[in-house]
Amino acid sequence: MANQIHYEVFRRAGAKGGWTMHDVRNSRDDAIQMAQDLMAGEKATGVKVVKETYNDDTGDFMSLKIFEEGHNQVKVDIKAEDAPHALPCFKPDDLYSYHARATIARLLSDFLARCKITVTELIHRADMLEKLEATGTLYQHAIQKIAVAQAASTNISVQQIVKSLNELTTQAIQKVYRDQRKGAFPDPAAEHFAPLAIKLAANPDSQYLFNGALARYLSNTNGWDDKIQRLLKLMDFAPEDAAPRKLLLSAVDSIIAEILGGSAALHDLMGKSENLSGALKNLVSLFLGKPPEGAREGLGSLSAHFAKDDLPAAKTAIASRIIAEIKSNRRLCPDSMVEELKALRGIANSLVMGVGKYLSHEDLVSGFTLRSRRLVAQEALGQFIAEATQEEKLERILFVEENIIGIENKRQLSSYIAPVLNSAAFETHFHNAKLPLLSRLQRLAQLQARFRRSGFVDVTREEVSVRLDALATAMEARGKLFESVEARTAGPVEKAQTLIRLAAGGILTEGLLASRARELILGYLSRPGFLTGYMSSQVKDGAAPDSEKLMAELIETLGKAGITPETGLKSIAA
Repeated sequence: MANQIHYEVFRRAGAKGGWTMHDVRNSRDDAIQMAQDLMAGEKATGVKVVKETYNDDTGDFMSLKIFEEGHNQVKVDIKAEDAPHALPCFKPDDLYSYHARATIARLLSDFLARCKITVTELIHRADMLEKLEATGTLYQHAIQKIAVAQAASTNISVQQIVKSLNELTTQAIQKVYRDQRKGAFPDPAAEHFAPLAIKLAANPDSQYLFNGALARYLSNTNGWDDKIQRLLKLMDFAPEDAAPRKLLLSAVDSIIAEILGGSAALHDLMGKSENLSGALKNLVSLFLGKPPEGAREGLGSLSAHFAKDDLPAAKTAIASRIIAEIKSNRRLCPDSMVEELKALRGIANSLVMGVGKYLSHEDLVSGFTLRSRRLVAQEALGQFIAEATQEEKLERILFVEENIIGIENKRQLSSYIAPVLNSAAFETHFHNAKLPLLSRLQRLAQLQARFRRSGFVDVTREEVSVRLDALATAMEARGKLFESVEARTAGPVEKAQTLIRLAAGGILTEGLLASRARELILGYLSRPGFLTGYMSSQVKDGAAPDSEKLMAELIETLGKAGITPETGLKSIAA
């Protein structure tokens, strides 16, 4: 949702008069023009225009003076000049804005959940406002929270802000009471909302009156799913003309977005899940326009509308909820790190398909990076690695690396590698003579290959590769693998083929060990009579050998062992 911006026009009267707000405009040009007209008409001795940008994260406005003109200059402290205004709203109508409704939803979430209503319903229903006022403490506590937050950035006392907010909300509530008594809010059936939208489209208070009618229409629903079904039903009657159609569809979209934005409503709609992983998968399915598992009728119909991209505000609400859950501290699968990482990867793969106007790539990366950061923390990862066998420790680190994102997270994960590689237990395990030497060498080669393909930084990959190769080289020297090949009575062809199979078959680590094997292979290739012996060994059933084909196969095999065709051809002796 884009930041809400408005422009406040202030005027000053007299040589030492203070600033008073004259009007609020949505257009920058209109606001500046109004300020200039005030000066031209000599209705002020000074004017200024302040741009107010609502901050979604903090719930406050950021102020920036963009224009000032005056016949006299009054010295004002810069901090006081640009300080945010005490009140987040200036007139009763401001309480119906998107950000005001979001604030009300946050402050009165328990009351709304208990009554099973949305903010739009609350601020358009006299009976619910009366019920809220009757709570006394809850109502006043909400006002005090806003006052304390606003007072922190101004020189105005909390008591003064509370008084102003009470006056403002009282005016808004009394307006709803009066309109209810006058019958200003229609009470139509579903099929009559289209004519109502056509009738109200040109009315300055169209949104207020239409939402009042929607609030009455939803007043006798049986739970959240029934609310959604009723709202979606109205979309079938949307008029063709642009203005009334927009009035109806945007009103429906906003209320559904409020329903989906509430934790209690969403939990009731989605049903119970075994863990956060299951709940998130259902949310992602809904966002992608697929009915969640076990979805009720209203949610199933809603997913169909999401698939057709009908409800942008509601879909944005679901996207925001998904990102919020990804960023939360709750584990996806509290009982298993393996299942946690698998679930994280699965959710990420699904959400990638939904990246677009409702879900930005930046938000997605930010969410998964934050969750990855928590997974590589000592309390989460330490036990997962500690409980593994020596052979499995590096496997688990690699598994975590494959399923997290973020350079810093992978750098943090790499700090767990050195203690494993340099431990006596790890080295002892791979020097265990009771296990076949070739299987131990192959295991190290596999680990090295995976690290070389991993997303760790280059320095880490190189350090791990060198360390594993050094261990493998020491194991070969202790087991005398190459010496045993040399000690065979067979000729250079068989010795070369044995080492080629080791080098090409993923048995040897890259580095000193593989280089030593290639040196030995080239030595055998250069011995007199190698090529003749090789051709003879390939003859079957006395058939004449195809020299060109056999040579091509030999060069290809040498390539798999890491020996280039040029080097191989240069070394082969006839």
